[in-house]
Amino acid sequence: MGFRVSDKLKDAWSPVNIYTALAQSILELRNLSFTYRGTSDPALKQVSYAHDPGEFTVIMGPTGAGKSTFCRCLNGLIPTFIKGDFQGDHKVAGLNADEKHQVYEFARRIGLVFQDFEAQLFSTNVELEAAFALENFAVPKEEMADRVEDALQQVGLTGFEQRDPSTLSGGEKQRLAIASVLAGRPTVVVMDEPTTDLDPIGKRDIFSLARTLRGEIQGIILVEHETEHIIQADRVFLMYEGCIIKEGTPASILSDPDFLEQHGVRPLQTTVLLQKLGLPTDALAITEAVTRVQAAGWQVNHIARLEASRENQPPIPKEVVVHVKDLVHTYDAAKPAVDCVSLDIYRGEFVAVVGQNGCGKTTLVKHLNGLHAPTSGTVEILGKDTKDWTLSDLGKKVGFVFQNPDHQIFANTIREEVSFGPYNYGLSEAETEKKVSHALDIVGLAGQEDEDPFSLTKGERQQLALASVLATDPEVLILDEPTTGLDYHGQTAILNLIRKLNESGRTIIIITHSMWVVAEYADRCIMMSQGKIVKDSDMRTCFKDMDLLESLHLEAPEAVRIGHAFGMTVRSVDELVACLVKSARR
Repeated sequence: MGFRVSDKLKDAWSPVNIYTALAQSILELRNLSFTYRGTSDPALKQVSYAHDPGEFTVIMGPTGAGKSTFCRCLNGLIPTFIKGDFQGDHKVAGLNADEKHQVYEFARRIGLVFQDFEAQLFSTNVELEAAFALENFAVPKEEMADRVEDALQQVGLTGFEQRDPSTLSGGEKQRLAIASVLAGRPTVVVMDEPTTDLDPIGKRDIFSLARTLRGEIQGIILVEHETEHIIQADRVFLMYEGCIIKEGTPASILSDPDFLEQHGVRPLQTTVLLQKLGLPTDALAITEAVTRVQAAGWQVNHIARLEASRENQPPIPKEVVVHVKDLVHTYDAAKPAVDCVSLDIYRGEFVAVVGQNGCGKTTLVKHLNGLHAPTSGTVEILGKDTKDWTLSDLGKKVGFVFQNPDHQIFANTIREEVSFGPYNYGLSEAETEKKVSHALDIVGLAGQEDEDPFSLTKGERQQLALASVLATDPEVLILDEPTTGLDYHGQTAILNLIRKLNESGRTIIIITHSMWVVAEYADRCIMMSQGKIVKDSDMRTCFKDMDLLESLHLEAPEAVRIGHAFGMTVRSVDELVACLVKSARR
């Protein structure tokens, strides 16, 4: 289900050689500042940027740095549709923002895939969604069908034409949002965090598509938190507090791990390893980093390797808290989304459920707290069939934090949001207040009880959604993609919080596409494909089989792949460093 550019699309996008047709930048922003209406702090501060024809640029930076605001300026949503104090010069594909062009005029030239891609989808089937922009652009009907077909084929959604978008997985929805933009064949494609919900191979495919498109259209601009795949970009710039603070080639930006981490970006694990070993950090690729480490005389300390593997062995399981037997779940008589799955989960485990988009991960775990009922088979929680639990009582035992916290949050204040569960479970006002206070203290939101939940950052809303579940004191906690859309600091904050909850005795089940999260935090990994479990074991065993990972659209994190080059399976860079020793010089 890869991404590709069809021959038809290449011809349609390049009727002339764009490099000779355009002698000047396709996008120009000079001293651009913007402050949203009703706020006092500028979201952008004196930003200048020029994009050359055919260039592939990646934007990085922490949450709140101004990345999405920058993207909205590029396609005219700011200031044409989103109002505020807009200053500076802004020229986009020949259009000047101060000439009061309509949004659709910008949209034909600059296609934008939103960070909140689900807000971009509203049609009743996939085909109509991809065709919507074309209807507004008055594309002839006979041409429209070809464009839709090509766009869906590019993103691997051929055969999904009649599916309701609401029935798609998160990653499939993200692919559809990309297809709906590509069908319009814009001059420049801007993607605001387009890989957040994609499986690892899907992430890789996005960058492959971007590299291909840069030779066929006049520009690719992509916002991204993950660093590994951006090495192939032409240019990278880092935003922080509304400014572009560093700009250059991928090598010049990524070779400084301290600077990246300081500014909320997860550094390449190759550079972190080199830094910890006291070596130059400009070897970005895994093969280059391994060669440099070996050339410096570092080799495996086999005693330390054995000790590390023993220290990270999960405890022997005792009490079964989740028992699933021959579970099948089918949507509308289609192919089963979950197909004859059986498994046991034990008290105190930290379990990661992984697999490609649409493989049945979320469908499976939604059976554990009654959000789904089995088509056939049984699910038991704490020895009791879910059919015999009331949803209220089951919700007390199994908490579920949704992938998108905005699907879970609804109250006017943080206090109201977190108190909703305990209050509706019949706790007294005093007991509810105690639960709310404790939950907010755990997630780090104490003192903000009277704030509007929707004034919080994405990471803080994720923490709030977790607090609202913790307030009911569940024994089992399920989190669907808990790090999606968060910067590195936000990711580590939520993951360290989840680890503490696990260490306190809670059973943790997470769904994630971030394989470094699986390696560093989970004890057990359940791999799914086409509704079935194909591997269920400890992390080290699951990450040994690289061919299996690839077949499941998964990819081991950099530290694991580096470890394989030294003949061992490690969980993290720190563990790898602990297992290396420098040989004496001859």
